[in-house]
This record gives sequence, structure tokens and C-alpha cells, in this order.
Amino acid sequence: MLYAILCYNDEDTVFAWSKEEEQATMDRLLAVQAPLHEAGKLGPVARLMPTTAATTLRKGKNEPLVIDGPFAETKEQLLGFYVIDFETLDEVIEFSKKLAIANPGAGSYEIRPLYAFRPGTIAT
Repeated sequence: MLYAILCYNDEDTVFAWSKEEEQATMDRLLAVQAPLHEAGKLGPVARLMPTTAATTLRKGKNEPLVIDGPFAETKEQLLGFYVIDFETLDEVIEFSKKLAIANPGAGSYEIRPLYAFRPGTIAT
């Protein structure tokens, strides 16, 4: 089953990391990801740009309204995500615990089963 792991943290803290802090964190995260990548179970992994770069389309009774900024004001922001193929939720939880150890500071990982409507790859 495909799972999405949504990564939440305080973007002001994360985007204030020095290049050295950023590289050390990425090295630890890549080490956690490597076994899944080698097993062909790791899908897309992405970090989102800051919420200041976000645009939101709100829908309602009238025509959709396009506004600058994130959808909601929160202490933590959605900063990125993983798409992973695991057999059980327990496996996803164990992987998420490894991510939490590799990534310093506060934050959270929200785990959701994922239904891929149109699986595929994007040419970059």
C-alpha cells in the first residue's frame, strides 16, 4: 500500500538553518531513505518552498478566490512529504521514527494511506 508521510515543522526555524546544519540534516535523512530507495519502495520526496511562496485557491458558493499565502495560520507548516510503499502501518511508523531521529527539533509526521489516482512520473 502506498502511504504519504507529511512533514510538519516551523518553517522559520528550518529555513534559518545554516548550510552546514542543512547538509548534516539532509545527510542523515538520505541515510534513512537509502534502504527504501534500494528496495524500490521510496517514491517522490519533496520539500515545499516557504508558505510565503504559496498561493491558495479557496472554493465556495461563488467563483473560486485566489489568495496569496498558505491555507491556514498554524504554528507548524507542511514543509514536505514522502510517498512510500509499505505493507503495514507499523512499517510506516518505524520509518517515521527514523526520520524523526534524523531530523532535529520539533515537528511532526502525519501518516496517511494514499490512493494514487494517476500514478506516473514527471520529467524534470
